[in-house]
Amino acid sequence: MIRLTRRSRWAVVHFHQLHTQTLSFFSSTSASTSPTLHSPPPVRVELTHNAGRGVFASRRIGAGELIHTAEPVVSHPSLSSLHCVCYFCLRKLPNHESSSGVPQTVSFCSKQCEEQSKKFYDVEKKADWSRFNEYCRLQGLKYPLLVKRLACQVISESVPPEILDILQPANLSNYQIREMKKEADLLRSTIEGSGIESAQIACILVLLTDEWYTAVLARIRINAFRIELAVGSYEDLFSSAAASVSAEGAVGSAVYVLPSLYNHDCDPNVNILWMESVDAKMKALRDIEEGEEMRICYIDASMDYEARQTILYEGFGFQCKCPRCVSKD
Repeated sequence: MIRLTRRSRWAVVHFHQLHTQTLSFFSSTSASTSPTLHSPPPVRVELTHNAGRGVFASRRIGAGELIHTAEPVVSHPSLSSLHCVCYFCLRKLPNHESSSGVPQTVSFCSKQCEEQSKKFYDVEKKADWSRFNEYCRLQGLKYPLLVKRLACQVISESVPPEILDILQPANLSNYQIREMKKEADLLRSTIEGSGIESAQIACILVLLTDEWYTAVLARIRINAFRIELAVGSYEDLFSSAAASVSAEGAVGSAVYVLPSLYNHDCDPNVNILWMESVDAKMKALRDIEEGEEMRICYIDASMDYEARQTILYEGFGFQCKCPRCVSKD
């Protein structure tokens, strides 16, 4: 979720990287195409007048149309959902056994998910993450879990260390940076105490610096989505302008590329939703004309003006100036 106040120079420098990197991390679906990386969705990414990059319709999109789907770059279950959702796709599990029938600490919903997570999970299961997880639980933290997952993906060479560089980072206070360095120390000590070979650990620690950790977490903080799996059909959800943000309903968090480039509006024309798994679905809430910017709502759109302004400023660092907020609706 990109903030509305941005550094234009940063956006211009990274703009040309977008077209090559984004296509690697989403699969597209529309009314007229099949899901495939070779049939891009009816959108284009351009610089806006006052909100950095934005996502625009490349053709007319009808109300209710599924614009595209998106797979996450990184995702992780919430600690409360750790044993009741798939450790990879966050799909709710009917039981707590793996697909092979052998009980384990975490579970997968299918052989496919086990195979897709094999590289990073082979790294992750060599370490004892109980202290790291407990620290996150006591501090009420969820985003360091995403950094942990990303670190294991980097170590296993599933993704490059700079995978999230294309996303806008949050501005961090000195206090936040100090706290993040504590988390980075805990991450490194957990990896140092793992079963990974010592020669490999030395190379790993060169990558997992304080600077890398804080840069990744700064991007995750304002680009991560809270995943709440919906119950029902698209039609049941069509009247909803935005997903609920209550912690109780979340099964985990995830970071995407293309959905993170959608700007915010308190009266959005696009809704992001999750039906059964962490794969995001972007759906038009009303008719969208070619060339029109598509926006989602980062928060609960039913809140009043003051509440929306407070949450958006404190959580995302901007004052919303959408038509609803200008009229103080």
